Amino acid sequence: MELRIARHTRHLDEIIIFYGAILGLDLLGSFQGHDGYDGIFMGKEELGWHLEFTRSAEAPVHHSDEDDLLVFYPPTLAQYNAIVGRLESNKTIELVPRNPYWRVNGRLFKDPDGFGVIISPLRCTA
Repeated sequence: MELRIARHTRHLDEIIIFYGAILGLDLLGSFQGHDGYDGIFMGKEELGWHLEFTRSAEAPVHHSDEDDLLVFYPPTLAQYNAIVGRLESNKTIELVPRNPYWRVNGRLFKDPDGFGVIISPLRCTA
């Protein structure tokens, strides 16, 4: 089974930078003018999941809360440190997670749409 998480955005260019240049995901594909939508697919080719972000003339209406999170587990401590370094150097907003588990086991940053993204070292190897 494969998984796609899709979300509408007004910030497609910033999303590409955040999830691509900062988090290290690849741009797997894109489309334009598909029934009024433009979009991108971001992930890693070898994984069975990807994120889809779409843009249209209609504004997104999001209703997330502090516990709606995407959690990323970089495979190595070096990759974890590099991602966190890029987040910090890009002055990405960092918050204290509501869930005490993530206060100890990850760092919470906001993506361009204001959604929470946890970067966790829990599965890192040396």
